[in-house]
Amino acid sequence: MYKLIAIDIDDTLINDEKEVTPATQQALEQAIAQDVVVTLATGRAYASAQAIARQTGLNVPIITYQGALVKNLLDEQVLYERYVPVEAATKLFEYCIRHNLHLQTYIDDKLYSREDNDKIKEYTALNRTPYYVEPDFKKLVDQPTPKMLIIDEPAFLDELAPKLRELLGDQVHITKSKPNFLEIMHHEGTKGHALKFLSAHFGCTPSDCIAIGDSWNDHEMLEAAGLGVAMGNAIPALKEIADYVTLSNNEDGVKHVIEKFILGQEN
Repeated sequence: MYKLIAIDIDDTLINDEKEVTPATQQALEQAIAQDVVVTLATGRAYASAQAIARQTGLNVPIITYQGALVKNLLDEQVLYERYVPVEAATKLFEYCIRHNLHLQTYIDDKLYSREDNDKIKEYTALNRTPYYVEPDFKKLVDQPTPKMLIIDEPAFLDELAPKLRELLGDQVHITKSKPNFLEIMHHEGTKGHALKFLSAHFGCTPSDCIAIGDSWNDHEMLEAAGLGVAMGNAIPALKEIADYVTLSNNEDGVKHVIEKFILGQEN
């Protein structure tokens, strides 16, 4: 019997209309009624993720910023936190200035950009979060941040990622949440690390967990979990490493997983 389910938000829990359907909501409630811990594991900031978590009635710690922050919903106590090392953040900032790249950072759960441009506007429209413009970006780089993010064309980011890994070293974790989002965290700021922490927090092991996602930033938690599930709309690389492929986010794929592996219903 699985004891914990960690679910990605975008293109996984929510459909293309950015909604948790009533059918999926009912399945979440049925899992909780079976004493299964249901949590979220997202690249989103806590402020953005907690709004969805509260809408769905969750009251447990949630995994945010790709795993760099695990925070309790009830009292907002921080249980697990990993910041981008300041030396790496500084190198990244200087590289982005030299190459005129769009860089965002999060300080105290607020999103900051160096300039007000289409990239930040489109990003915040996607996940409905406010943002702040800080021209003196250097002063932010010295402050603790769980995540920094570069937005650009997918092919360019694919070429950039190995260059940044060489520049920043093994103290950071670099991943893509979406094709045009390259995200930089502490090397222990992954959904896999956070899932292992959270399973121990609840007195179980990663093998007792189900992890559900759609993008490459989910692969660490799918590999850590006893059952790693890729959505029907997941990228091919994630489907290849998954133990199971469910329906898409527009077909209540999360509901399908809960019914099959928690409630024991034949789909």
